Amino acid sequence: MFVLVEMIDTVRIPPWNFPRQLNEAIAEELNKKLANKVVYNVGLCICLYDVTKLEDSYIFPGDGASHTKVHFRYVVFHPFLDEILLGKIKYCSQEGVHVTMGFFDDILIPPESLQQPAKFDEAEQVWLWEYETDEGAHDLYMDQGEEIRFRVTDEVFVDTSPTGPAAAASGTICDPGLGLLSWWNS
Repeated sequence: MFVLVEMIDTVRIPPWNFPRQLNEAIAEELNKKLANKVVYNVGLCICLYDVTKLEDSYIFPGDGASHTKVHFRYVVFHPFLDEILLGKIKYCSQEGVHVTMGFFDDILIPPESLQQPAKFDEAEQVWLWEYETDEGAHDLYMDQGEEIRFRVTDEVFVDTSPTGPAAAASGTICDPGLGLLSWWNS
């Protein structure tokens, strides 16, 4: 789910940050640039882990800032295929169940990946699983805010330039033990 990614970037430190320690100024600039952003085919950047190497700093004519090539490691959210994750239902729609992890909202469980038989209740805007028992059918609702366990089935990175890339994931709950935690606790 979270991985350390080695990266290299040239960091610009403006002159008013020269009195600060170089590592502190670089950390602040890297977090400003990368935190909460998606890097194409890498994942959602969370925060700087550490700086592994600093190369020489240069000041270019006409620009009073220093430019330093930095080797660093960054904590990145990148769900693995077939990884089991916990989230909360953000909302339901005809497209499926939309799940949030608090810091990442672009997770969709499409209707064909729900426990079957499933149907969408238009009036309440929720999906429900028609669970069959010896006593008959029980409707198990997938309400907003409920905790849900799902398996990652796909990840998609889309280049949406000029705003930058976007990431999305899809999942399934049609395996034993997956779905709302309340289903399996009772």
